[in-house]
Amino acid sequence: MEAVRVHRFGGVESLRVESLSAPAPSATEVLVRVRGAGVNPYDWMTREGSGADVSLPWIPGWDLSGTVDVVGSDVRAFDVGAEVFAMLADQRGTYAEYVAVPAANLVPKPEATTHVEAAGVPMVALTAWQALFDAGRLRPNQRVLIHAAAGGVGHVAVQLANWVGAETVGTASGANRAYLDTLGLDEFVNYREQRFEEVVDPVDLVVDAVGGETFVRSLDVLAPDGHVVTLPRPLTDAESELLTERGVSGSYPVVQWRPEQLRSVVGLLDDGRLDVRVDSVFPLDDVVSAHERSESGHARGKVILEP
Repeated sequence: MEAVRVHRFGGVESLRVESLSAPAPSATEVLVRVRGAGVNPYDWMTREGSGADVSLPWIPGWDLSGTVDVVGSDVRAFDVGAEVFAMLADQRGTYAEYVAVPAANLVPKPEATTHVEAAGVPMVALTAWQALFDAGRLRPNQRVLIHAAAGGVGHVAVQLANWVGAETVGTASGANRAYLDTLGLDEFVNYREQRFEEVVDPVDLVVDAVGGETFVRSLDVLAPDGHVVTLPRPLTDAESELLTERGVSGSYPVVQWRPEQLRSVVGLLDDGRLDVRVDSVFPLDDVVSAHERSESGHARGKVILEP
């Protein structure tokens, strides 16, 4: 099979397309023919050496959608040919034509999506869900400010917040306003023309996919006892002290594999209440371009590899 491997941490030049033997699934695993693999910022952060703790050589990628090709002897939940998707919980890597996956990690693919679309769902949907509801405890009629609202996590967070009846405020460039309007965003802020802290009324929750100065400025719009979820990196000591000074709270939730949450997302996708946008699709042998697109910060939705 063809697969992408990283032998040393670094830039896109570290990505190599190689021929490897397909893995053999254990009794509790299935072999999945990968039809789509999501490209996430965590992938290239790890490639650079600043993300997950992985052993080299490493096959990148945590998101996949595909079909079951071989079923382990103890697996009863899936048959050969079943369409599945998942976010892997270990270092197996989805930038490959085949991957052996524990059957417990798989969820039936949403009927309303293609494999390419489904491959972009798991990590962003689970990240948005856990940021809004687990860490942020968002409730109906609360106000939430979502930075980078047109990005991978952001555009899903807007829709999930709308789904529970929250009021949504989003920052993005002006080119994304029409798209965010179609998602039902209540209040749009063009970050290139406006300083959000000067125009946004207090919010109960901030979901910050940008970090740095944006995190600090976000504290100016948090209501008393509000909460900010930061996604790029853990809170620094200085940021934690600043939260205490302002009388608000913050957290850095590391996305966790929660199959029950992904099953809820499947229902929203099949009902048409959630749409995960695909920005671009690249063949496996053009993985460099896929990472460059993701790293550019200008992707509208998800970047996908198609092995």
